[in-house]
Amino acid sequence: MKITSRAITAAAMLAGVVAAPASAEEIKINMPSTFAGSLTQLGTAGVRFADTVNLISGGDIEVKFYDPNALIPALEIYDNVSTGAVDAGWSTSGYWGAKNSALNLFAAVPFGPGPGEYLAWMWNGDGEKLMNEIYHPVGIHAQVCGIVSPETSGWFKEEINSAEDLAGLKMRFYGLGALVMQKMGVDTQLLAGGDIYPALERGTIDATEFSMPAIDQNLGFYNLAKHNYFPGWHQQSTIQELLVNKDVWDGMSDQQRAVITTACRATVATQLAEGEAIQGKALLEMRAEGVTTHRWPDEFLDTLEAEWDGIAVEMAAENPDFARVWENLQAFRAEYAVWKNLAYLD
Repeated sequence: MKITSRAITAAAMLAGVVAAPASAEEIKINMPSTFAGSLTQLGTAGVRFADTVNLISGGDIEVKFYDPNALIPALEIYDNVSTGAVDAGWSTSGYWGAKNSALNLFAAVPFGPGPGEYLAWMWNGDGEKLMNEIYHPVGIHAQVCGIVSPETSGWFKEEINSAEDLAGLKMRFYGLGALVMQKMGVDTQLLAGGDIYPALERGTIDATEFSMPAIDQNLGFYNLAKHNYFPGWHQQSTIQELLVNKDVWDGMSDQQRAVITTACRATVATQLAEGEAIQGKALLEMRAEGVTTHRWPDEFLDTLEAEWDGIAVEMAAENPDFARVWENLQAFRAEYAVWKNLAYLD
């Protein structure tokens, strides 16, 4: 009788000689967030990411989302992920610009790329690779895990009729755009989302920017500041990141890392589409509540852009990381512009 290799394998397995392939160790990830899970887009996308991983991993990975301050303060995610005090974090890299100014460039850039162009650089250019060249040495692995379209450029209690009206204002402002506003005489502060409304109410700040109309509506700024300005020159798009402690990331199997990456990419697509769908309704509802929307004059935007160009030169001279990332982004944008200027309506 002829004995096949299949029969030998089957017999060996029955005898316990050949073991079934071992599955990767199940991983539980605690993920605090800079944004409340109930906050439109910025927080709900983090909850959706966690739910997606938990569903598609089949129990191989369990991600638990934590609201700000449930585990750690909203703006202390970088330090805690770096040291391994928490496994991961949901945020955006502009909050860590004081650690390394180059990190700002992976979050939002004044007069910078829109969502499609930004994702093209991050995923198909060198963006995400450069980001991790900065994060990896401090024990963090990062991935693009969300994106939102243009923000409003500010909520003001009084109408702004000239650049001079900005001088002396106390304003919450994020990232690189804050440096531009400082050049305009604005006293800027970086506050987490949940701290902005109380600061406006108490008069600690006179004005604020935060995010897209539907997100700002969720936080109620329109109740205290009735003048809303566009376009969002400082954040034409904003990337959200998943930070994972590098030891945790390196300890995952290839399949587990693929699940995380796939869930991030799905979150980006869903968040981008949702964000585009809900802004018009939010604007109309806030107008009905007495909000006046304004558009900055072209000459004012030209002034802001000129200030930003000067700041970028200064930052590149001060920080080699910033210079390297900025040069790479600018080269990508120059090449992209050949396509953009031909293909898209102005």
